[in-house]
Amino acid sequence: MLLHPLLEQLGQLRLKGMVHALETQLQQPDITSLSFEERLSLLVQHEITVRENQRLDNRLRNAKLKQAACVENIDYKERRGLDKSLMLKLATGHWIKEHHNLLLTGPTGTGKSYISCALAHKACLENYSARYVRIPRLFQELSVAKHDGRYTKLMTDFAKTDLLILDDWGLAPLTDEQRRDLLELLDDRHHLRSTIVTSQLPISLWHEIIGDNTLADAILDRLVHNAYKINLTGGSMRKKSALICQEEGK
Repeated sequence: MLLHPLLEQLGQLRLKGMVHALETQLQQPDITSLSFEERLSLLVQHEITVRENQRLDNRLRNAKLKQAACVENIDYKERRGLDKSLMLKLATGHWIKEHHNLLLTGPTGTGKSYISCALAHKACLENYSARYVRIPRLFQELSVAKHDGRYTKLMTDFAKTDLLILDDWGLAPLTDEQRRDLLELLDDRHHLRSTIVTSQLPISLWHEIIGDNTLADAILDRLVHNAYKINLTGGSMRKKSALICQEEGK
């Protein structure tokens, strides 16, 4: 067998999974007991697995999630108004397929960002694209992009993302430019993609923080009406975790 040229040819075809699988097979003395078709099937299956893992790694890297979170580790013991049955429903990802939104509100430290990142992580596992961005950073990126010619591309990227997390909504009143950018972004996604918004402010105050009545109505119409809503309550889980660590360290 001209093994070395074969491995080089597989490498040229970028079949790295098959290269690795073939090298592994050649180290197994009993591999010859399998038929050609069986051995070829194993090579192809390994190539598929490698490519799927690479795509997953790319999705997670592009998501830029704030926290390493997963739905299995969401804490339901703390009384913070978190409905486990709803979370299990959201974890299926069906709401993303149906292009619904999710609005997470509640005091700082109650786990809004963690839950949103956990759902985005699950979305990546289910072959959806995701992206995390804080609202202040979003407006900063859009402002810079307008000056260096990347604005259209950046907005297109946001529009194509299956699940977009807009974290820290409502920290400051919006300017007219920010209102219009936000409306364009949400309009591109309306009934086509899903968006998670986290905010310390109750939804009833969002209209006021947006500012302009006409634009606020248009923004909230595209965001709120087809959204699941979770209002978290209670104290900061970060503070509780810090106290536990202090107690354990004594």
